[in-house]
Amino acid sequence: MKHILLVEDEAHLANGIRYNLEAEGYQVSIVGDGPSAIRFIEQNAGRVDLVVLDIMLPGMSGYAVCEALRAADQIMPVLILSARTLAEDRTRGFDVGADQYLTKPFDLEEFLSRVKSLLALYDRRVHRKPLTATAISSYSFANVHIDFERHEVTVGGKPVRMTQLELKLLRYFVENEGRIISRRELLENVWDLPGNLLTRAPDQIIRRLRKAIEPDPARPRHLLTLRDAGYRFVAEGG
Repeated sequence: MKHILLVEDEAHLANGIRYNLEAEGYQVSIVGDGPSAIRFIEQNAGRVDLVVLDIMLPGMSGYAVCEALRAADQIMPVLILSARTLAEDRTRGFDVGADQYLTKPFDLEEFLSRVKSLLALYDRRVHRKPLTATAISSYSFANVHIDFERHEVTVGGKPVRMTQLELKLLRYFVENEGRIISRRELLENVWDLPGNLLTRAPDQIIRRLRKAIEPDPARPRHLLTLRDAGYRFVAEGG
């Protein structure tokens, strides 16, 4: 049975959503604030298959919750359910790692369809495949040094913390230096997800990598975006 965590502070709405999800055969847990959501996922590691997340929450916004989950390499799908309807709200939701964004009030059938689709696509991605074996154990470019075996990164001689997912993505770029890599390829080979999945996850992680390794993240020299084509890693910069 798939386990869904519903993060919603309006009790009547939360109970209504739980009723309909349980009628579909899901197990549902409810928390009413952001910090409780983080604690619940930490205490139930690997046992939450989907998070349905409101934005306006006590103690910690839904944006902050989602960002914290992604920073901790929590890869379960996140469906934002919010009364915020502006384009910038959607954009921010995808930027912090949400997979889908549905506005309130919502159509029940559409909501249930999105839940079913996300669960099927992710299929409990907590069981991700390990990094592909490679001859590259360390790599240096510009003022960046990466020790893949020790999971250590330094920029300008100073240590930089990276999540396992960020390091996995950086390693994939290094192994394919100079080649144009499509979003589809990244989803399939780094995230272990279907390439046609609609998600902003690659953009979010690449943005974090740029902040870590680029002298000027707004004008990247190493992690380049090629419009309508994908991304390319250039060691020498350009």
